[in-house]
Amino acid sequence: MGFLSNITLVFVAGLATALATGLGAIPFFFVEEFSDRWNVGLWGIASGIMVAASLFGLISEGLQYTDEGLPMLMLAGLLAGVVLVEGSERVLDRIDLTSDQDDDDTRLEAEAFADGDLKTLVLVLGILTVHSFPEGVAVGVSFAELGIGGGMDVFGVAIPLLAVFMTLAISIHNIPEGTAIAIPMREMGLSKWRMVGAAVFSSLPQPIGAVIAFAFVSWAQAFLPFGFGFAAGAMIYLVLTEFIPEALETGVDLPHGGYRELAGGALVGGVVMVPLLYV
Repeated sequence: MGFLSNITLVFVAGLATALATGLGAIPFFFVEEFSDRWNVGLWGIASGIMVAASLFGLISEGLQYTDEGLPMLMLAGLLAGVVLVEGSERVLDRIDLTSDQDDDDTRLEAEAFADGDLKTLVLVLGILTVHSFPEGVAVGVSFAELGIGGGMDVFGVAIPLLAVFMTLAISIHNIPEGTAIAIPMREMGLSKWRMVGAAVFSSLPQPIGAVIAFAFVSWAQAFLPFGFGFAAGAMIYLVLTEFIPEALETGVDLPHGGYRELAGGALVGGVVMVPLLYV
């Protein structure tokens, strides 16, 4: 399988995670309300899967490419992943594109779609690129051993199990994120399909990030430990600083503040993920 074909496959995997965001708007085709308990549980499952995949998948893989001594290259990657996420958040904090009534990025996106404002949509896409790029990187790096052997056979191509489950983890995370984007659009009276389109739009940078990361680790094999560490650092930091706070904010009105749903979801995600990584 040629490099171009590999790139195409990685792009499709990243695109699948973006399309999964649209699933978050689908329930509004059938129900008026989408349970906060369900949302928090999904955030927990995604967090558990991502942390397990990072610790027992990405970091484990990085250590296998490390010679004797401290895995300095992988540790540098971990730190770089954290810096990327933290730096991205600081950049977003400095961008003032919100309306006078609301300072929430999802509200800004909803208004841009409602008004058909192309300029604002382009600016929003720039913000979303900073926000969701690390998730695409994790997908791309997880495909580093594509076609080498082992893993899951799909149409004659050996796809690493880590890539399968990292793609699944990002997709699961994107579902409640899509719901959060659709809620203000429903309040504005936008059509259901525009809600789905806006949700997918919010994750479009992910397939781009996946392709860039895959190309990097494919061309620079010596930097594989850095790549695995980078993805792991970004994912774990995202879970700690975004997924968990977002879940608890969503579940603030639930009994015990949503902690039980979050912990239960994380436990399920971790318990399911760890054995599969060693298949």
